[in-house]
Amino acid sequence: MLLVDNASKDASAELAEARGARVLRHPHNEGYGRANNAGVRAAGTTFVLICNPDVAIDPGAVAALLLAAERYPDAGLYAPRLVEPDGRVFFQVRSLLAPVSARVLGAPEGDVCAPFLSGACFLIRRDLFLDLGGFDQNIFLFYEDDDFCRRIADGGLALIHVHAAVARHGRGRSSAPGPGRVFASRWHQAWSKAYVTRKYGLPNPAPAMLARNLAKAGLARLTGDRALIERYSGSAAGAYAFLRGRTALGRERLDGTP
Repeated sequence: MLLVDNASKDASAELAEARGARVLRHPHNEGYGRANNAGVRAAGTTFVLICNPDVAIDPGAVAALLLAAERYPDAGLYAPRLVEPDGRVFFQVRSLLAPVSARVLGAPEGDVCAPFLSGACFLIRRDLFLDLGGFDQNIFLFYEDDDFCRRIADGGLALIHVHAAVARHGRGRSSAPGPGRVFASRWHQAWSKAYVTRKYGLPNPAPAMLARNLAKAGLARLTGDRALIERYSGSAAGAYAFLRGRTALGRERLDGTP
């Protein structure tokens, strides 16, 4: 197992090493996609299983994914049945870059092709991942899986939801709350949505996001709700930054600028 340590502040890297994992340490947080790109480049296996730190994989899930890769050799990506903390199965038939699809009522009861599968956990051939360029290096956080799934589909390859493989998603439980965390998260969510949308020539959502979230932040200030103020202010700031030509890497000091 290979663990990419994105400048963590706890003892998780040491714990992983003590349990036999190979650890690739980053001195700075590179973001989700960029860190995974580094991990895949460092791996030497035919397949790679990309997995969020807040995802727990049920016994037999990896074997089921590998079996699916044998069963559907012409597919590009294989993702497990992703179970949320409340027990629901995350299965999204639409995404930012695949807004139109066949209507599916509820989660599937078997293997099925999908226009989008979550980047929280999936199996892919390493050479395909690298041939596609991995996750978009310009994205720090959010929508990198939308973009990646779109590129796989544009290459004529299917995305397979593998029903027999089960993974349980903790939804952010790998990160402790801290000052400014919500603001930064919402900043990146707004910026990445605008970036990915414009990358594929779709209408720029940033002006509407800016106006909507500025209004919501103003209302939140009237109520004094600090959590909502941070949430909506972060979204407005991310949209505004995109309109001004700022980059996510620039915000995180990953573009080489002081």
